[in-house]
Amino acid sequence: MGKIILTGDRPTGRLHVGHYVGSLKRRVELQNSGQFDEIYIMIADAQALTDNADNPEKVRQNIIEVALDYLACGLDPEKSTLFIQSQIPELCEMTFYYMDLVTVSRLQRNPTVKSEIQMRNFETSIPVGFFTYPISQAADITAFKATTVPVGEDQAPMIEQTREIVHKFNSVYDGSLVEPEILLPDNKACLRLPGIDGKAKMSKSLGNCIYLSDSEEEIKKKIMSMYTDPNHLRVQDPGQVEGNPVFIYLDAFCTDAHFEKYLPEYKNLDELKAHYMRGGLGDVKVKKFLNNVIQDELRPIRERRKEFAKDIPAVYRILEEGSIKAEKKAAETLAEMKRAMKINYFEDKELIAEQAARFKSESEA
Repeated sequence: MGKIILTGDRPTGRLHVGHYVGSLKRRVELQNSGQFDEIYIMIADAQALTDNADNPEKVRQNIIEVALDYLACGLDPEKSTLFIQSQIPELCEMTFYYMDLVTVSRLQRNPTVKSEIQMRNFETSIPVGFFTYPISQAADITAFKATTVPVGEDQAPMIEQTREIVHKFNSVYDGSLVEPEILLPDNKACLRLPGIDGKAKMSKSLGNCIYLSDSEEEIKKKIMSMYTDPNHLRVQDPGQVEGNPVFIYLDAFCTDAHFEKYLPEYKNLDELKAHYMRGGLGDVKVKKFLNNVIQDELRPIRERRKEFAKDIPAVYRILEEGSIKAEKKAAETLAEMKRAMKINYFEDKELIAEQAARFKSESEA
């Protein structure tokens, strides 16, 4: 069996640098590595509707925003299948069958579900669709027989629950579903990029993001206003690097070549950190350096995005063609599942013949 990737994003807004360093950049690298036979990239609009059911226009409008970010970052429809989740009806049917294999208490223990519920202040008014999100995600992954799921660290409990569902299905029905492996970012700084306000998570709802499509001026304004060490009040004061968003972003983005280009008085990030920690280095200088680094990374992405945006109908055609291809794959997997579950009544000629013989025998008795 080949190596297959499934991953994606909820279309609730434009994608930001947290998405980029956490998954998007790695997806492009994996796509171009030649190591994978199939790559499926999903725009998870059905999942987005689980907590945006009263605002479908928000989801509808952001489909194209996410698609443009994908293409701008280098996802190639010739190498990766880009598709829209809601256009694959087989995923809903698979989710329905998986629901019989998962208990309510197990869903309640899922750390990702618990934290998301708390963040959205759902308390007792949790939409059922949102609550069963891990089951839906299991359908997304298994429909394409994904062997590898590149995601952020916060999604690890979801992949573990998918593996549990696969194991249970295969045990109960003698099935052949694939247990996926999680692939985390190889740069530890990319595991959880904080918001520019110092909050633990970069979030569209918190307004603390740098978007891939932000203008040069917007990026600079956001970086220069970034939260740093609150105790680093004067240039001569020793500064804290650990947990400092500016240095976390530098860990994720900068290379030695950036120092040669923009800060030649330092050889690398370690030297910059050492100076900051002993005092004598101001936040403004560090932020200006970070701005140069981020601008270098995002400028070509922004320019490619503008080019793709010139032909929006072509982008929709890419998504339509990808959805048709994805549905064909999901239909094959669902058919295999239904055979394993013995609910493939009309194609089971043996069952039909057996029942015909039984009723004929009974009528003749």
